[in-house]
Amino acid sequence: MPVRRLFAPMPPRDPEEVHRAATPLELFFDLVFVVAVAAAAGQLHHAISADHVADGLLNYALVFFAIWWAWMGFTWFATTYDTDDVPYRIVIFIQITGALMLAAGVPDAFGGDWTVVTYGFVVMRAAMVFQWLRAAAHHPEGRAAAYRYAMGITVMQIYWVALLQAPPEYIVALFVGGAIGELAVPVWASRAIDGAPWHDGHIAERYGLFTIIVLGESILAASAAIDTASDASVPWREILPTIIGGLLVVFSLWWLYFGRPMTDRLANMGSAFFWGYGHYFIFGSGAAVGAGLAVLVDYDTGHAEISGVTAGYALAVPVAIFLISLWAMHFRPGNSLTQHLVLPIGVVAVLLTPYSGEPALACGLILAVALGFKLYRYYVARLDAGEDRSAQSC
Repeated sequence: MPVRRLFAPMPPRDPEEVHRAATPLELFFDLVFVVAVAAAAGQLHHAISADHVADGLLNYALVFFAIWWAWMGFTWFATTYDTDDVPYRIVIFIQITGALMLAAGVPDAFGGDWTVVTYGFVVMRAAMVFQWLRAAAHHPEGRAAAYRYAMGITVMQIYWVALLQAPPEYIVALFVGGAIGELAVPVWASRAIDGAPWHDGHIAERYGLFTIIVLGESILAASAAIDTASDASVPWREILPTIIGGLLVVFSLWWLYFGRPMTDRLANMGSAFFWGYGHYFIFGSGAAVGAGLAVLVDYDTGHAEISGVTAGYALAVPVAIFLISLWAMHFRPGNSLTQHLVLPIGVVAVLLTPYSGEPALACGLILAVALGFKLYRYYVARLDAGEDRSAQSC
């Protein structure tokens, strides 16, 4: 998309705009987050393989929140205000720089030093303050909400910088408090907005693109497994079940996520917040699936310091979280009991796979069966609907 002018007003975009798609700048922004997500998943993989499971999971959850929330701030702003002029692009480049700082600081954060991650996050969020103040200047109807966003984000960035001076034993509790504060800012600001200013199709597409990014970590892990198996010192029979299972897992998760549209979940403020915030668990677990597959490759090749069951749970737990989160996103009261139970039953079955001896393959087969059942129900419903229409036409 060419720059329309050097400097343009920043009115809101039409939430009913047809053919609204992600812009090249948004795609470029997402590309930087590939680096951050890969850094977090890689550190989780190494922490679990080295038997630092609890610390690895905790640090991953905290780091991924920073990555996810920085992405969220830009995504929801851009769906409403996107002038694509020179100042807008420059501010996004500043945010990209902050994202690169954040990604560079991920290894230190897993070691207990949050300085670089914090300052990278603050750079990204401070740039959003400028964007919201600019929106306030050009959109009188949204001015109150924009000022609330700018004020809330500013206060929270001061909090994060101050948190760097806190005693280490209080960091986790204070981080959770800060995360709650960050989540509260949009809720507070949205009370000054009339209606839903976002473009539901655009938001659904943006979330789908980020889902592809996090599932890409699983593709990377499967590729690494194939590369490992190509080494003459590693027999194929020891790692082939993990490769096949890993591919089944990532293909099934992709299909399950994109199996039905989610735009109806963005119809009002309440469901939109539940849907938008709930994706933290989908995104975080999706990236952790890749880390779990990498842990299983380490175990298969004798490079992990954990038991086979623990290695199995490195994959089973994120898959289970992905499934139950997706079930919550897709839940419809009108669905049949069997439709409601497919994914929860799949979760229970997946959590038993670490005891199967081949957890990746077992997990992949369970997901394939769940997907097959949902496809069967979908086509049966389509057939029934077609028969009903034929009967009515007669």
